[in-house]
Amino acid sequence: MSDPVRADGRRSDQLRPLRFQNGIAPHATGSTLISFGHTQVICGVTIDEAVPRWMQAQKITGGWVTAEYSMLPYSTLDRKARDISKLKLDGRSQEIQRLIGRSLRAAIDLEKLGSRTVWIDCDVLQADGGTRTASITGAYVALHLALARLVSEGKLAALPLRSAVAAVSIGICDGVPLLDLAYTEDRDATVDLNLVMNGAGEFIELQASGEESTFSEEQLAAMLKVGRTGIQELFAFQRQALATVSA
Repeated sequence: MSDPVRADGRRSDQLRPLRFQNGIAPHATGSTLISFGHTQVICGVTIDEAVPRWMQAQKITGGWVTAEYSMLPYSTLDRKARDISKLKLDGRSQEIQRLIGRSLRAAIDLEKLGSRTVWIDCDVLQADGGTRTASITGAYVALHLALARLVSEGKLAALPLRSAVAAVSIGICDGVPLLDLAYTEDRDATVDLNLVMNGAGEFIELQASGEESTFSEEQLAAMLKVGRTGIQELFAFQRQALATVSA
């Protein structure tokens, strides 16, 4: 099948325009505003010089990384009520923030982090598909910035990072794998896949599901091929965003 013409003119294997604006939240230890096309997420990292009580109680050494995710009320066409107004965390938000936490814990050596808790906050300013993958990709940059600051302040001897982490969405529309889905593509896709990988080319997480449909091993392989290419481009963008950071 020939390469389809997408609504925004991209090729099937092309990312949306990507941009990082570092230092967007001055009171955070590290922060960036990541833009994947029209999707925009503020990723901020703060550091607590202590670990959670459950780690203390179980005498677990090292540090911890945890994440929170939210969509601001004006991030979608119709106002999205804040979770606090419902007195409970939205199930989707809970699942996404757990994914972000798992993904970023894979990036860091928790023993070398020391007895600290890293809080990663991802707040969606504008949603046009791929908010979870944008959050993960941006959170790594914010995490790197925060840890580099600890090194510059003499609180860490070296960056306790194992590898970069990035994520991207892939979907099948009209039988063709498409990279980095915008909202309308995500809505119409028969198969959705969120791919999280590290800089060593290893998988951290795969979230693949058919939308009232199924997919074959060949289709999965095709989605992974497109996804890997996109992930490598994301690593290059991350390196560029961090090029002026010492440590």
